[in-house]
Amino acid sequence: MAKKVTIYDLAQKLNISPATVSRSLNDHPAISQKTKDKVLMVAKETGYRTNKFAANLSKQKSNTIGVIVPKLNSNFMSTVLSGIEKIANDIGYNLIISQSLESEEKEKLNAKTLFDSGVDALLVSLAYETENFDHFTTYTDRKIPLLFFDRVCDLPNCPTISIDNHAAGFDATQHLIEQGCKNIVHISGNLKRNVYANRFEGYQRALYSNNIPFRKENLYESDLNIENVKDIIFRIKNSEHKVDGIFVSNDTFAVHCIKELKKEGYSIPEEIKVIGFNNDPVSEVISPNLSTIEYPGYKMGILAGESIISHLSGSINIQSADQILIKHKLIKRESTKI
Repeated sequence: MAKKVTIYDLAQKLNISPATVSRSLNDHPAISQKTKDKVLMVAKETGYRTNKFAANLSKQKSNTIGVIVPKLNSNFMSTVLSGIEKIANDIGYNLIISQSLESEEKEKLNAKTLFDSGVDALLVSLAYETENFDHFTTYTDRKIPLLFFDRVCDLPNCPTISIDNHAAGFDATQHLIEQGCKNIVHISGNLKRNVYANRFEGYQRALYSNNIPFRKENLYESDLNIENVKDIIFRIKNSEHKVDGIFVSNDTFAVHCIKELKKEGYSIPEEIKVIGFNNDPVSEVISPNLSTIEYPGYKMGILAGESIISHLSGSINIQSADQILIKHKLIKRESTKI
């Protein structure tokens, strides 16, 4: 385990007093800028952690857990955070929540800011753009518990919590096939993220299992921004092969697809059947009601909170990190049933 760097370590390395180091780190006016710059440079090189919110300085424990999410504007993420917060608050921990806004650079900045803030653990759902995970080594090198949920990656000794997106993608597509669909479009998020790549693989497996050929033009990779709905419906309308089913990786986008298809004169589900993903409240507001896959966000949050607290309390060793899969559920509604 990497030793935690202290002010005394910095003082010894710089051959100055611990008091001077402390004042430099706190930007004290009595310390020259040259000394401050030297201290900050060595602090950065050695991975010194400024514990701004420490409740117990001797143990460097802050009773805070950092959370990085792509965006806060989804019902799914709100329910996940509610679950995490319930578990954390029940035992006296607070959350510091930040958004990456789907940017790798913002995610890096968030990870550093939370580290400098002295969080005792970090929970992350990855941004669309993230391809490099080096910004998390600050945590893993120092054995600070790190857990990924929903959008996860495979890092040593970091537990992950998600649903079996491959199986969920299969179930959604299989349902459309059982309802008579022969040419199914899949509207996916960024395939660099596990959730979307696995749902796409499940979609393909369902096609192959039913001897339906996969057509490359039937995969629409998107950022799932509703501003792009009209373009996708235009592509569906002008497809060489008549589309009779759509599997969308997000309920909000699916609902807007239904609205746009109806504007174009399509009858749902008679001409085109649509299934979404997440079971957001919006799926029951649209007419016809949207068939979907239930992704239990609150349960995910509860499990994420319990897992990270177990690591913090020492009842589970971070070395025993594992993958936790939560069960999904196919919910059949009017948008796929004739």
